[in-house]
Amino acid sequence: MRLSELNTYSNIVIQCHDNPDPDAIGAGYALYKFFESQGKCVKFIYSGNLKITKPNIQMIINEFNIPLEYVDQLDIQGLLITVDCQYGAGNVTKLNAEDVAIIDHHQPEVEGIEKAEIRSFLSSACTLVWDILTEEGFDVNTYIDVATALYYGLFTDSGGFSEIHHPLDKDMQDSLKIDSSVIRKLKNSVLTLPELEIAGMALIRHSYNVANKFVVVKAQECDPNILGFISDLALQVDSVYVCIVYNEVPRGIKFSVRSCVKEIMANELAAFLAEGIGSGGGHIEKAGGFISRTEFDKKHAHLNADEYFLRRLTKYYKSFDVIYSMKDHISMKNMKLYKKRPLPVGFVPLTDVVPDHTPIIIRTLEGDVDLLSNSNVYVMIGIKGEVYPTTKEKFKKSYTVLEEKYDMELEYFPSIRNKKDSTMIHLQQYAKKCISKGESYIYARPLEKAVKVFTAWDLEKYMYGKVGDYLAVREDDHHDIYVIERDIFSKTYDEVK
Repeated sequence: MRLSELNTYSNIVIQCHDNPDPDAIGAGYALYKFFESQGKCVKFIYSGNLKITKPNIQMIINEFNIPLEYVDQLDIQGLLITVDCQYGAGNVTKLNAEDVAIIDHHQPEVEGIEKAEIRSFLSSACTLVWDILTEEGFDVNTYIDVATALYYGLFTDSGGFSEIHHPLDKDMQDSLKIDSSVIRKLKNSVLTLPELEIAGMALIRHSYNVANKFVVVKAQECDPNILGFISDLALQVDSVYVCIVYNEVPRGIKFSVRSCVKEIMANELAAFLAEGIGSGGGHIEKAGGFISRTEFDKKHAHLNADEYFLRRLTKYYKSFDVIYSMKDHISMKNMKLYKKRPLPVGFVPLTDVVPDHTPIIIRTLEGDVDLLSNSNVYVMIGIKGEVYPTTKEKFKKSYTVLEEKYDMELEYFPSIRNKKDSTMIHLQQYAKKCISKGESYIYARPLEKAVKVFTAWDLEKYMYGKVGDYLAVREDDHHDIYVIERDIFSKTYDEVK
């Protein structure tokens, strides 16, 4: 759904969920300003049993004079847009409305609403609204209050940016021009005295696993940022390597993940904990997620949340092996020899984009890759947008350059962020096609157990291979060990009989 499709309405009401949080308010306010700029009659509301009392929410409303009104009931003449919630769901008062649209980032909960934009892979409704506003050519940075409200909405819904798990979230965070003084005040207005007590009580009641040194902590219902605060405290205990802190809300289970060991990436663990029943992700050390109550009850109604996390964590630790490419030797006994098909892929010499020795972040759907620009490094872009670096020498030996652009239709085309000046460069305009020449061979086998591979390229961040993916070793370099996704492998390699 595009916002331009809603421009036929003269009267528009934007509704947050009951007891709205900064994400709902930031997203709703941005929509309010957009439709106001289009000359529409706009109203911004919330309902429910409780009026707003939290100090940080009151502060952002007052700082920017956000015209958010409380209503008990209202008959909507025109279009009702529910933001950060879904019309008819349990967390939003159902108002009388004939025409309804939904803009949300949670798992779909209702059916029969045609006008809907739901992207459950995003960390915040603010990111979703920012993206669809950008599609309409609406520059939120024209309004510093809107940009700041969007920024703070993502900040609070992602545990202080620690739980971001899509490149669009990161793109918005990097692009917004905000009022930093307001953000500083808001960050210092989150924790109330009752929530300080919640943190203390939660830490007293915990479940600790001695063998794997992880702790699971249950907290009472509270601001999502409090979960991260509790996690950070728990991880400072010398015998705790991994920490899960969660609380239960009517719609499901919100959880925070922390790790201080390189063998456990918090973002990958968060995705594992929510697999099939929610979403999870974030950064290597800090992450989090949300589990849908509906999906949880379908599959795990016989368990309480504490039992679920403990069982899932136990399964996780038993589920993988670890390979250190530079020191481990892989047995080729059960591997077959494969030849790479001559399929076009993309490439970008790094110094065509940024000067030599520039610290950069390559942003992909799989995560951020930190590199130092070097004339000897080429970035390869695969058929699903996956990124992997290679040397200039290996590139010239293995590929023939085609004088064509690499214009793949991808969910997110990789981009580069210059860490020196924060500029963002979209690689689509630089990527060219190349095709492998000669014959490139690997030994590979499908994984029967998940594996974490610390490659020769990155000794601190592993590649995660799921069951069914392929463990690969270059024929001419047995320390070049890596993982290839099952779908990519089937499209790019043929067995050598």
